[in-house]
Amino acid sequence: MPNRPVLDFWYEFASPYSCLSALRIEELAEEAGIALRWRPFLLGPIFAAQGWNTSPFALYPSKGRYMWRDTARRARRQGLDFVKPENFPQNSLSAARLALAGREGGWTSVFSKALFRAQFCEGRNIAEEAVQTLALREAGIEPHVAIPLSRSEEVKGRLRAEIEYAKSIGIFGAPFFVAGDGELFWGDDRLEEALEWARDGR
Repeated sequence: MPNRPVLDFWYEFASPYSCLSALRIEELAEEAGIALRWRPFLLGPIFAAQGWNTSPFALYPSKGRYMWRDTARRARRQGLDFVKPENFPQNSLSAARLALAGREGGWTSVFSKALFRAQFCEGRNIAEEAVQTLALREAGIEPHVAIPLSRSEEVKGRLRAEIEYAKSIGIFGAPFFVAGDGELFWGDDRLEEALEWARDGR
């Protein structure tokens, strides 16, 4: 479909709600006639600017308990078994760099979904190279090519630039959806509304 409207999908690998969106967004976008831009980034620097040294779900136990119960409910509606990884939030730096490295090759979405499933459906540690390797192979990419690329100064700089851009447009959590006119939508429960806005506008 030529000239399809575009929706930017900003996601953080350590975010359970980002996982829920990642595992359903492509089918919904296709149905709506929307082109997706997968934009992995890091929430750590954004949280740090607010004086937080970790996820608010870890800082505030009652909020964290609710989040895990809520994501389990939402996951079940998608037919997913959701688990809390042993370490939360996980270090997602190398995962984000790998996902960014995949943009030119077109494997960012497949890799991202595989890594999200590894973390929140299997409870694995996405900072481990072995886990990343399995996700890369699922995306049809050889780790010996992708991993060195993700560690290049170009990709590192690209991730820093994405984080700064996210800050500049007012992103403060994940997932975030940004329509072509700049309208912002925060949270997995706003995905359908974001797609409708991207397609039909105000």
